[in-house]
Amino acid sequence: MSYAIGLIAVAAFAVMSPVMQLIARTFAWSISSVMLLAIAAVVAHGFGVVLGILVVPTFQYWDAASIFGFCVMAYVFGFGAVYKSVSLNILLGLVDRPERRVRISDIVEQQVPDLFQGRAGGLVEGGLVEQAGTRFAPTAAGRTMAIRIGRLRRAFDIADTSLYDFSD
Repeated sequence: MSYAIGLIAVAAFAVMSPVMQLIARTFAWSISSVMLLAIAAVVAHGFGVVLGILVVPTFQYWDAASIFGFCVMAYVFGFGAVYKSVSLNILLGLVDRPERRVRISDIVEQQVPDLFQGRAGGLVEGGLVEQAGTRFAPTAAGRTMAIRIGRLRRAFDIADTSLYDFSD
């Protein structure tokens, strides 16, 4: 029964997350989408624990938590994969065109600058980069983050993925 409680908490998270995203957009909240997911996860997990304690006489926390944790991580992974994917934005822009085709130069000239501006804006808003005229420079926090990311890449042996290597 504890596994069922974990699944009920997952369902609560799966309902709460998009609702919170919609409310945040409607009311122009400055909370990031990732932070909203974290809040939804904490609330749904708490709901599941309280429900389990109240309903299941021999509630097994770790059974419920393992199901909840796995499913929420799968949700977050999927969310992250489609949230700001450059490749998917290009694909969606292509599919939205009536003729369903476009020259690569049109994508580079029309879509890529908007995508880049969005990403650069996120770095500036996050305090990792500052813009001085037409140049960007990392802040102290940005340099610290870059060092940490470099260490993680080395620790996980992550090299260049070559996703954007058009040299061939």
